[in-house]
Amino acid sequence: MKAFVVEKYGKDGARAAEVPEPTVGDRDVLVRVSAAGINPLDKMVRNGEFKQVLKYKPPFVLGHDVAGVVTQVGSAVHGFKVGDEVYARPRDLRVGGFAEFIAIDVDDVAPKPSSLTLQEAAAVPLVALAAWQVLVDRAHVKPGQKVLIHAGAGGLGSTAIQLAKHLGATVATTTDTKTEELVRSLGADVVVDYTKEDFSKVLSGYDLVLDSLGGANLDKSLTVLKPGGLAISVVGPPDAGFAKQLGAPALLGLVMNTLSRKVRKQAKALGVRYEFFFMQANGSQLRKLGALYDSGKLRPVIDSTFSFDQTLEAMAHVEQGRTKAGKVVVSMVPDND
Repeated sequence: MKAFVVEKYGKDGARAAEVPEPTVGDRDVLVRVSAAGINPLDKMVRNGEFKQVLKYKPPFVLGHDVAGVVTQVGSAVHGFKVGDEVYARPRDLRVGGFAEFIAIDVDDVAPKPSSLTLQEAAAVPLVALAAWQVLVDRAHVKPGQKVLIHAGAGGLGSTAIQLAKHLGATVATTTDTKTEELVRSLGADVVVDYTKEDFSKVLSGYDLVLDSLGGANLDKSLTVLKPGGLAISVVGPPDAGFAKQLGAPALLGLVMNTLSRKVRKQAKALGVRYEFFFMQANGSQLRKLGALYDSGKLRPVIDSTFSFDQTLEAMAHVEQGRTKAGKVVVSMVPDND
């Protein structure tokens, strides 16, 4: 089958290749891929940024978001049958959405939301799971709390705004002039145009900040939290909790704590908290999220769609910052499927 594989770590390490169709285990669902979403995580894995904890062995197929049709089920699989339309964020070390077929552990798969096309569904799993796991599992967001979500027009930001609003929070976001109307339509109550003003000068008293930019943006985010507030970053620096989540050796946890020592020290001095976040595959949560899409509480935001043959171009589109809003999707089938 045709796939896009990481042949070696680095910017030029991905290429199109012919690879064997995946082997289907007892607990696997074989999916004929209809569409796949592009995520910044694809670039990070391709570049080897997590190779100390996610030990992929090149060549491996890339792609963390997938939607498609079940063509085979393992002997221990219940609840799915051939012909079902599904979507998933396959678990780490078993990714591979940039291919004609992928075998996915049944625990990571959920029925495709009936209100979404396969292309729309492919844009959803990673960012929807990340938003859920940050807002519900980690931060336990409650009605009336104040949540700041950076980069509100992005794939994660646009999803997190909607979910935070559904949970009853007052939502602020940062974006630029071109996408202000979009983020307001998604539910943002307070919009800071970062091209015109500094969010840390106009916001204060927040319970939670979801940071997807890192660096100075993360440092400033700590200052807008109320005492005891929490800043969660999806881009850096990692902490010991990340190593524990991945089952890495304790020594690696100490190394990661060293990497995040500065920001954790800053947070402590301000009387707030910092945590790194790395999402996990979860089919049961995708079922819950699917119900929110079908009820209209959530909607996908798609920037552009590329053909499957243009997967590397689609990755470059995201990597070069040309995405205007939402997610980029690669499609095996016509948009009207």
